[in-house]
Amino acid sequence: MNLELWYDKLYAWVMHYGPRMLVGALVLVAGFWLIGLLSRSMSRRISKHNVNPSVRPFLISLLSTVLRVLLILAVMQIVGIPITLFTALVAAMGVAAGLALSGTLQNFASGILILLLKPFEVGDNIVAQGFEGTVTSIQIFYTIVTTFDNRTVILPNSKLSNEVIVNISRVGDRRLDINLKFPNSADFSKVKAIIEETIDQAEGTLGEPKKRIGIGELQGDSYMVHINVWVNAHGFQDVKLLLQERLLERLKQARLL
Repeated sequence: MNLELWYDKLYAWVMHYGPRMLVGALVLVAGFWLIGLLSRSMSRRISKHNVNPSVRPFLISLLSTVLRVLLILAVMQIVGIPITLFTALVAAMGVAAGLALSGTLQNFASGILILLLKPFEVGDNIVAQGFEGTVTSIQIFYTIVTTFDNRTVILPNSKLSNEVIVNISRVGDRRLDINLKFPNSADFSKVKAIIEETIDQAEGTLGEPKKRIGIGELQGDSYMVHINVWVNAHGFQDVKLLLQERLLERLKQARLL
């Protein structure tokens, strides 16, 4: 008698839940297949749009994970498993994780924005947070900058996305400004000719945009000559040191300094 009762209950349960479980299994298999297909398609589209290689795996993984979670929730609904408690637990865990990792999540979101919007790229010279150097690596949570005196600076991405960044090398050229002081007895036309010749002969200076040489300030017994010359952003400091050395040497030989 008990066996028959157990059999009847099992039969009723199978008849009630069997079709749902079968449909749920079919939806699950088909859903995983479609998600894989969509992930491969997205990977090809991202490659065509030149998205930063560092962010490609993350975007594909994020899409795939979100779709899988939604698929599992949908299958649970089809099968008849109540998801109210499950949803509440996930939401509570999400809030707790968000509060605990607020700073980390900020860096994470900022890293994605930097990789997508590209305010700077690897190899650019930038000034950020009081440091000037070359970007050597852009990670999801932080950016690595090597300063010109060979220090490695690790900057949180949230600082870089929310504050001012000076990209020195984005345009490609950079203006070098030099100011020289001469006594009023020094012939400016001769000074200008020597400066122009020295700039033209110096390595690393550019012909375009054109250089500018002029009297920028008059003082009681002297005047200031302002020099603007364009150089490549990479190697700016080397050209500056060399040009200043050559100018000093030539002007002293002409007895103008």
